[in-house]
Amino acid sequence: MIHNITKMCTKDALFSMISEPAAETGNKVTVVGVGAVGMACAFSILSQGISNDVCLVDVVTDKVMGEMMDLQHGSLFMNNPKITASSDYSITAGSKLCIITAGVRQKEGESRLNLVQRNTDVLKFIIPNLIKYSPDTMLLVVSNPCDILTYVAWKLSGLPKHRVFGSGTNLDTSRFRFLISQRLGISPTSVHGWIIGEHGDSSVPVWSGVNVAGVRLKEVNPAIGTENDPEKWKQIHQDVIAAAYEVIKLKGYTSWAIGLSVASITQTILKNGNNVHALSTYVKGEHGLEHEVFLSLPVVLGEIGISHIVTQKLNSSEHEAILKSATVMAEVQKDISL
Repeated sequence: MIHNITKMCTKDALFSMISEPAAETGNKVTVVGVGAVGMACAFSILSQGISNDVCLVDVVTDKVMGEMMDLQHGSLFMNNPKITASSDYSITAGSKLCIITAGVRQKEGESRLNLVQRNTDVLKFIIPNLIKYSPDTMLLVVSNPCDILTYVAWKLSGLPKHRVFGSGTNLDTSRFRFLISQRLGISPTSVHGWIIGEHGDSSVPVWSGVNVAGVRLKEVNPAIGTENDPEKWKQIHQDVIAAAYEVIKLKGYTSWAIGLSVASITQTILKNGNNVHALSTYVKGEHGLEHEVFLSLPVVLGEIGISHIVTQKLNSSEHEAILKSATVMAEVQKDISL
């Protein structure tokens, strides 16, 4: 009897075909690396219904399969997504976006720039495999040091620069707005301000443009962000720089905020939102920058990748700071072995 029921309960027995299977929606997202950051990205994308086709890849087969199963078991509570996983990159074929989070984890007290060559060597394996199976994809680099590795990914992939970008200071900008909002007692979404340059110690706060409802804080406090500021707003940027180090000290790694940041970027791409994000992009020629480096600037993002860079009016100190940030990147890049 049980055998007969099993035999009867096939797909053909249960359903009558009334149309052809749906075509691919073209919103497949691959996440490379299923550590804390990779899984925070995948979970944020799935739980918000940003993509219903998410692929996980990692060299540790048991880990990636376990993470896949754990997510699959929650499919009922999401939008019935397709979740696949493997250590074989062929599973990534047809990805609209590939998010790279794999790499050596940043240690307590270690700067992002110290990770350069170790994580470059990791990308030498990852990038060619992604491009092999998804030649029309976009690459979003999250691994640190983000700006340097975005440059490495661009060089290794052969993709046009508008399709290779890093998560950059998108999260730094969120931290910046949050800390300002806490001090002003308003919502972070009502604060408009940007962190540009390196995703790291030489990042640049654009204090000259920080505003609430169009009112620039610099109009209220002309010394804001400077050493002469009696209100010491400059400390907020120091707190932004120290934020990741502090979280790593307390819990061992960062994950949730960067996962949410990546989900926001992913949604803009898949929904062709044309939203402005602070992403690590090719900056030679912008703001008088002469080095072939990737740094974060406000960019317009959509289904083709980066379509425009927003040219901010920087004051002299901000301009000097981003020139310094570019020089730091160039100095590190010249010693990379590709």
